[in-house]
Amino acid sequence: MATLLYNRPALAPSRAFNSLLNEVLRDTQPAAPQPSTSFVPAADIYETSAGYELHLALPGVAKDAVSIDFQEGQLVVSGRRPAPATEGDDAAKLRRVETRFGEFSRTFRLPETVNVKSITAELTDGLLRVVLPFDTEKVTKQHIEVR
Repeated sequence: MATLLYNRPALAPSRAFNSLLNEVLRDTQPAAPQPSTSFVPAADIYETSAGYELHLALPGVAKDAVSIDFQEGQLVVSGRRPAPATEGDDAAKLRRVETRFGEFSRTFRLPETVNVKSITAELTDGLLRVVLPFDTEKVTKQHIEVR
């Protein structure tokens, strides 16, 4: 009977794996030399005891550039983030653009439990916070006792 010897490969340390992973994922979306014409802002939705809160990341967007509308059960948040000036004598020449600019729009279907007339919105430090309170007059759950 022959003895078979093999070399078991040494396990690479996690640092080497992270380095390899970073190298693979580094430029999956290459940066463009020109600003984009549209983007999709990141959104987080929280549920509190009083209702829902919608947070949208809108850095560099002015309050007057944001529009919030409700129609047919949907909340539509849209607006525009202007690209930096790249033309003219004093303008800087863009070498790499990773930030997205241009028009944006997000649509969220609201449950019937939201009081649409009490929705409020506030844009502070690049974070749009939309408060969607529950409709306290609308009954969504009720236990009926049998007599």
